[in-house]
Parts: sequence; structure tokens; C-alpha cells
Amino acid sequence: MKNMGDFPTFLVVGLLIFSCLSYVRSDASDHRYKDGDAVPLYANKVGPFHNPSETYRYFDLPFCSPDHVTEKREALGEVLNGDRLVSAPYKLNFKEEKDSSVVCKKQLSKDEVAFFRKAVDKDYYFQMYYDDLPIWGFIGKVDKEGKTDPSEYKYFLFKHIQFDVLYNKDRVIEVNARMDPHSLVDLTEDKEVDAQFMYSVKWKETDTPFEKRMDKYSMSSSLPHHLEIHWFSIINSCVTVLLLTGFLATILLRVLKNDFIKYGQDEEAADDQEETGWKYIHGDVFRFPKYKSLFAAALGSGTQLFTLTVFIFMLALVGVFYPYNRGALFTALVVIYALTSGIAGYTATSFYCQLEGNNWVRNLLLTGCLFCGPLFLTFCFLNTVAIVYSATAALPFGTIVVIVLIWTLVTSPLLVLGGIAGKNSKAEFQAPCRTTKYPREIPPLPWYRSAVPQMAMAGFLPFSAIYIELYYIFASVWGHRIYTIYSILFIVFIILLIVTAFITVALTYFQLAAEDHEWWWRSFLCGGSTGIFIYAYCLYYYYARSDMSGFMQTSFFFGYMACICYGFFLMLGTVGFRASLLFVRHIYRSIKCE
Repeated sequence: MKNMGDFPTFLVVGLLIFSCLSYVRSDASDHRYKDGDAVPLYANKVGPFHNPSETYRYFDLPFCSPDHVTEKREALGEVLNGDRLVSAPYKLNFKEEKDSSVVCKKQLSKDEVAFFRKAVDKDYYFQMYYDDLPIWGFIGKVDKEGKTDPSEYKYFLFKHIQFDVLYNKDRVIEVNARMDPHSLVDLTEDKEVDAQFMYSVKWKETDTPFEKRMDKYSMSSSLPHHLEIHWFSIINSCVTVLLLTGFLATILLRVLKNDFIKYGQDEEAADDQEETGWKYIHGDVFRFPKYKSLFAAALGSGTQLFTLTVFIFMLALVGVFYPYNRGALFTALVVIYALTSGIAGYTATSFYCQLEGNNWVRNLLLTGCLFCGPLFLTFCFLNTVAIVYSATAALPFGTIVVIVLIWTLVTSPLLVLGGIAGKNSKAEFQAPCRTTKYPREIPPLPWYRSAVPQMAMAGFLPFSAIYIELYYIFASVWGHRIYTIYSILFIVFIILLIVTAFITVALTYFQLAAEDHEWWWRSFLCGGSTGIFIYAYCLYYYYARSDMSGFMQTSFFFGYMACICYGFFLMLGTVGFRASLLFVRHIYRSIKCE
């Protein structure tokens, strides 16, 4: 076990190789067709346009269904994404045009009319995939023109879909669906209605190469006016960061320089005057924190989440998460989180042993449950809600078994291996000063130097650097906007890390200067407080910037965002503490401690 200190390095290298080999662009496969060949068309899901989490199977609505509905085999990420692809009732053979072809004639019962009317009222949309290209459309419309009383509104169901397909030689390049505004079924009254569902297909040749057929979806987030906002956000963040970090750096350097000069003189006149400020507490500053097992577990989980985020960015920057690569992000999150659990185990246990902890097994269990525990409880509640709603967000039993197996056979063993490696690393905590036997009493401090006001100050600055970009991320995750500018997002992430580290270091210095030596937990809480600000932004986004409604969508939004913000709290708390630890070691190494 003597070389187990290199465990994280081996894990990271192996993870990088795995990540590179595991993802191949699905549109790199050969989609070539001859005239008249059947091109796969799958109906995916339907749901209220403003509630992205509340989606249902396509045939949960009483559409025309084929005699034999075939379900497409789906990857783990697709199932986690709520995709449930089944064969569609439309036949779009290659270069075969159709004009008002009848799918079926159907008499809608009163209940079916009421069901459709309720769906149209909630702006239900449908989603299909034709040769892996997405198709969107609304199922109907509400006529509100000239009417103020909702009881006077008229509800209509579209019954004719016009498919426009572009092809280049023997490949499908683009597909669009238009609903015929003149071919409608009146759903206003509760009565039986005869409906004849039809579709038309038009084919047109294009020069667009197959390799660029997904570019039109990426272009929407790269439009000039969007890019201007993104770059303005980055410039604004950079200027703010430079000004504030420059200001704080100047103050810190000047104050520290004066401190070093003063403490250098104090060495000569130690008998004549009493020590004050941060040097005065040199015997207490490296006293280990309370709840050291929880502290080490938080650092381990934060380090794992930081590594996960870095790898996700790496995959994003090389083009893995292109638009409508169904479930790629979810698959990556599950796989990389499982493979990085060894990093959490190694970091937590090695630091716990440095803090002279004895029960490293309990610490390892705490590390494994610190983030997964709340996430699992949240998932259980939300999955139950989805089952009650019969939504596609409810995971099938088989998928839950797969996730449990991944956790049991991959995550847990790697966590234990990392813990054993950490325990055997035999690293000692590097403290420049000896710790006294009894702690000094902390002098009374004003209210604004307590934990909560300090966290508010520490969280506001990093949050102000990212809040403009947050809107676009929220609109993508909790809406239908496409986000592909990962390079800009990566720059914002780097800015977030720099500001978090710097503001935490500054607050740690002022805390030590006030002779408060309990900086360990404070630096972690101040670093992670940005996660609390992001959750507060969730409240603003839900009520002011979105049209989400209903118990299911509300619980999914606030439930999963709580887990994401908690993850940010752990990750940025780790960044803040590590930066503060480097700073504290540096300043106490620069003076003579007795």
C-alpha cells in the first residue's frame, strides 16, 4: 500500500480515458437511405409547455395509435431525462411525398374531448424524433380573440400535420412540423366529436452537409444579441472582480506588510509590549475544529463534486453535449460521480487522519452519505410524486435497480478503496506553529462579525459575478431554450472560483485580526454561501421569470434545485477552505512563532 498516495492520480487518468472512450457522437453513425426506405419516426412525450418536468407518454392522450406500438430501447441517460420513445402512427419513407394522408378516423367521446380540451388549455406540446432529429409542435390552440371571459374561449385540436423534410443525397438533414391552422376539431363543448387525423409530407433537397445538420439547434444560443449579453456579463464580472480583488489585495498586502514589520519589531521588544492581532492567537489558529469527522466528510464530498464539475466541463468543451444528444448529460453525471467517489474517500479519510481522528470507518460512511443521502431522499419523494401523476419523470423499476447496482458495485467499493488509501497515506497536518494546550478566550465581537453576516458578505460577491449567466442556464434546464456556449460558461466558472477563494481569504484575515481563531468552519461556510444565494435566485426565477405551475413541477423545481445548490455549497465551501488554509499557513510561516 506504500504507493497508494498516487491513488487519485491513477483514478483521474483512468476516468479521463473512460470518458473519452465512452462518448461517441450519435450522429456520427451512418444514416443512409434509398428511395422509399422506412426512416425511423418515434413519438416521445407530451406535456404542458411551461412545465418542463411534467411530461407524459405520447399515447396517454387519445391520439391515433398504431396496431402494434413498439418501444425503442433507451440508454440510462434517456430514461433519466424522461424520454419514452415509441413508434409513431405516421409513415415518412425516404423521399416519398404524401398529401393529406389519413392516419385514422376516430369518434372522440365526451371524456376524450374534455381530456384534449384540458391539454390544449395548458398549452400541451408534443415531441417526436425523426432520424434522431427533434420535432416539436402544439396539439391545439385556444381562441381568445375579442373575449375577456374565459368561459367564452374556444378550444381547438389540430388534426393535420405538415412535415417538411430536407435531404442531401441519401441522408436526412432537417425536419419541421407545421400544424394546419384551418384543419381543426372544435373541443369547446362536452359532446362526442368525429375527428379525421391526417398528415402531409413534402421533401426538398438542400446543400447542407450531414455533419452540420445539428448546427441549426446550436445557432439559437449563439445569435449575436445573445452573445452580446453573454460577453457583457463576462466583462461586467471581470471588471467587478478585478476592482474588488485589486482593492482587497492592496489592503491585505499593505496591512500584512505593516503586520510583518510590527511583529518583527515586537520580537526585539517582546518584554515591553503585549502581542495583539492575528499573531497573538498563533497558538490557537491551528487548533483542530469541532466535529472534525463532519468537516473532513464535507471536504471529501466537495472535492469530488469539484472534480465532477471539471470533467463535465471537459466533455462539454469537446462537444459531447450537443443539442438533443438525449440523456448524454445525465449519463455523464451518473458515471463520473460513481467513478470519482474514490477521490471523496481519499480526501476525507486522509484529512480526518491528519486531524488525529480515530474512527475513520465512520468518517467514510459519513462521506458516502453526506451528498448522496439528501439526494436519495429527495429522489424518493419526487419519484413518488411523478408516479402519482403517471409522468415520464417516474423512473421504471429496472432503472432504479441499475442505479442501485452502480452505487453498490462501483461507487461504494471505490469510496472504500479511496478511504483505505487515505488512511495509509500517513500524511501529517503541516502547522507552522505549535498549538497550545488550552484555547484562548475569543474577545466579544460586534454582530456583523458573526457567521451569518459574514456568509452574506461572502456569498454576494461571487453570486453577482454569475447571476446573468444563471438566467440562461435556468432557461435551458427548466425551459426549452438551448444552451451551447460552454466556453463562456467555463470562463464564468473560473471567475466564480477566483472570487470565492479571494473573498474567503479576506474574511478569514479580518477574523484572525479580530483574534477569533475559529476560522475552519467559518471559511467553509463563507465559501459555500453562494449556494444559498443561488437557491434564493430560484425563488425569484420561479415567481418572476417563469410560468411554471402545479404541485409536481413546483416540487421538482425546488427539490432538485435544493440538491444542486447543496452541491454548490459543498464544492465552493471546499474551495474557500483550501484557499484560506494556504493563506493562513503562509502568513504564520512568515513570522517566528514560539
